[in-house]
Amino acid sequence: MKRKIITIDESKCNGCGLCASACHEGAIGMIEGKAKLLRDDYCDGLGNCLPVCPTGAITFEEREAAAYDEEAVKRRMAQRTEGERAREEAPATGERLACGCPGTAMKTFRRAIGNTASPVRAQTAENSPHSELRQWPVQIKLVPIKAPFFEGADLLVAADCSAYAYASFHRDFIKGKITVIGCPKLDEGDYTEKLTAILSENDIKSLTIVRMEVPCCGGLAHAATEALRASGKFIPWQIVTISTEGERL
Repeated sequence: MKRKIITIDESKCNGCGLCASACHEGAIGMIEGKAKLLRDDYCDGLGNCLPVCPTGAITFEEREAAAYDEEAVKRRMAQRTEGERAREEAPATGERLACGCPGTAMKTFRRAIGNTASPVRAQTAENSPHSELRQWPVQIKLVPIKAPFFEGADLLVAADCSAYAYASFHRDFIKGKITVIGCPKLDEGDYTEKLTAILSENDIKSLTIVRMEVPCCGGLAHAATEALRASGKFIPWQIVTISTEGERL
């Protein structure tokens, strides 16, 4: 039968294992460091694995495939190895970690500064510097293309160094935005394709690009503006440049 089913681009897979943890049917396994669809009839086609993939290696395709077999899935889950079960049950927080790569697990933070039972602590929290970061991961190379936090978001694309150079970076730039960061000089490849996919496949409301004044940072601004053009979206956007002395130019 012809049906919708996942496909995995091994050239994009970084072996983090997040998809295998997210798949409730055990359809995905890690083989020689790469994610593999173990059997067509294990995949229900719902795509719980898609939003957790940090590299966009998983997509849907429509092709001839065996029908989803719930009984086969039940047998597969009953026969899971001890190691597989341990990986699924390991985190005390209830969030299942990827094998060997817990740092890429997708998270959304809900900040409630000042909302505490103690007036003294509330005042202290309100007057003290605090993080405005709303999601994890933040690296452009790691962030999933499709993630719940992108929907309706004001997107901040920032150079790695900008947060170190500009003292009030959280207050002036991260606050109220979803943040992705990168360094075009140090990271391999071009960000344009990944940023185009993020802008195209999500309801992004605005785009702010924060770069350093150094020439190599122009690559980040170019990638982001090219991605906006390629996406065909017409949304408010701006580029902010920070000097190496930490001043907004």
